[in-house]
Amino acid sequence: MTWKPGWRRPFLMVFAKDGEALFRGQEGSSAGGFETTAPVEVGKEYEVSIEDIAREGDGIARVEGFVIFVPDTKVGDSAKIEIDKVMRRFAIGHKI
Repeated sequence: MTWKPGWRRPFLMVFAKDGEALFRGQEGSSAGGFETTAPVEVGKEYEVSIEDIAREGDGIARVEGFVIFVPDTKVGDSAKIEIDKVMRRFAIGHKI
């Protein structure tokens, strides 16, 4: 894809503590971009396992490969969480 005037090219990369890239996102134009349907919904509860820790210290869980950041957790924790916010490429939840 070639950049054209008027397009925006935001870029997001999130790394796990071990340096593995969890996901990368880049949109093509302000009129369109990629669409991702999240397998989680705001207000719903899920049972997850914390697989890694993000640079900011939040636990990282996945539901169908979709990244969920969960504060106040550590690697190896199993937790019941509620989703607070869903973005295109990740969600934020809390332990309940």
